[in-house]
Order: sequence, then C-alpha cells, then structure tokens
Amino acid sequence: DPRLEGWPLMSSPFPTTFIIGTYIYFVTSLGPKLMENKKPFELRQIMAFYNFSVVALSLYMTYEFLMSGWATGYSFRCDIVDYSRSPTALRMVRTCWLYYFSKFIELLDTIFFVLRKKNNQVTFLHVFHHSIMPWTWWFGVKFAAGGLGTFHALLNCIVHVVMYTYYGICSLGPAYHKYLWWKKYMTTIQLVQFIMITGHIGQIYIMDDCPYQYPIFMFIIWLYGSMFLVLFLHFWYHAYTKGQRLPKVARNGISKDQ
Repeated sequence: DPRLEGWPLMSSPFPTTFIIGTYIYFVTSLGPKLMENKKPFELRQIMAFYNFSVVALSLYMTYEFLMSGWATGYSFRCDIVDYSRSPTALRMVRTCWLYYFSKFIELLDTIFFVLRKKNNQVTFLHVFHHSIMPWTWWFGVKFAAGGLGTFHALLNCIVHVVMYTYYGICSLGPAYHKYLWWKKYMTTIQLVQFIMITGHIGQIYIMDDCPYQYPIFMFIIWLYGSMFLVLFLHFWYHAYTKGQRLPKVARNGISKDQ
C-alpha cells in the first residue's frame, strides 16, 4: 500500500520479526534466568497505570474502527479494502497501524509476568498469541488496511476493554478483588469473540463472488480464529471443567498470590 510509505516499522517485516524474536527469547529464557535469584518485583502501580492505559487505547481504537467503516457503511459481509486517499480510508489506515503497534505495547503483559516471577503464567498459548498477532498484522497493514479483514481487530479491541479493566482492578490490590467475581465470564467473552470471528470470515465459503483483494488473508483469519477457539476451549476445559485453576483462597476467582 503506497499510502504507508515512510510509516514507522512498515519498510519491511524484519524489524517486527526481530522485536518478536527478542521478546520470545527474553520471556522464555533470559528473563527467568535473570530473575532466578532475585526477589519478584511488586510493580502494582506501574501495572495499574499500564492496564488502564490499554483500556483507554482500546476504547479509542474501537471508536476509530467504527467511525472508519464498521459503523459508517460496512455491510459485515463482503467489505473490500478502500485504497483511496479519502478521509475515511486514511482514517482506517491510521487505525490499522495503531492496532498493529498496540500489539507491541501488549508484550509488556508477559514482561510483567517474568519480572514478578509468575512464570507459570507464561504459557504456550499466551506467548504464541502475543507473538503471532504483531507479525501477521504487519502484512495486514502493509497490504490490506481495511475491509472485512479488520472485523476481528474491532472485536479484539472491545474484548480488551473488558480484559484490561479486569487486570487493572486486579492490580489495585486485594481490597479490590471482591469486584472480580466475573473472571470465569471473561474466558467466555474470549470464546464468543473467536466464534464470531470464525463465523464472520467463514462467509467466504458461501458468498458467490466477493472481490476482496487478498483472499489469502481471509483464509489466515479463519485459520487463526478456529485455532484459538480450539486452544481457548482446551483452556476452558482444564481451568473450569477439571478445576485446575480453581481459586486457592477466595471464591471470587482471585487467588491469594495474584
């Protein structure tokens, strides 16, 4: 997309790949080794600021996605990318780039886990999700900033408003944990998200003629939605059906050591 000429990190996928590779190395190897003989950092104030900042950013991106297409003309079926330089089309490009960049900010989730020595929370699902999103979204922004391929981003921003509100309240301390009785429902919201993503993008198999410019992206999004739906169902089964993540002390879904 020539409109992205000169935009930060958009010249090639290598800076993005390097950042993600460094992230994976730090959270799976270097970070835990550095923290092995150190006391865990508290970080409550930093985490509270971070979480509520992500809530604000997610709200802003939700509004921008809506105003640049999803509430101003998109049909929720075969919405193609507008490559013009109209104000609405450029607004969508800026929103897509901001969403892509926000995925780097969210890498701090795992950094905080490592610094707090919560290594049990650095799971394959968590690291894979945080790694694959910015990498695939580089290609999405570079080639197809808009259209039906951005529906999952809109949903993800809405879900992140809920998720990071939860994390923000949790980081305020034990006195606020009584307000977090809805932890289990947060996983349900994530499952609904992936069902909606898979259902929306799955329309490609029943639409007769959709001139979406990069059909490969539709397949990748469908594969992504389906894969994470399975992974989150697996998490749900082990966490809540088999009870492997039941709270140790409280009944509101918050354990004493969180």
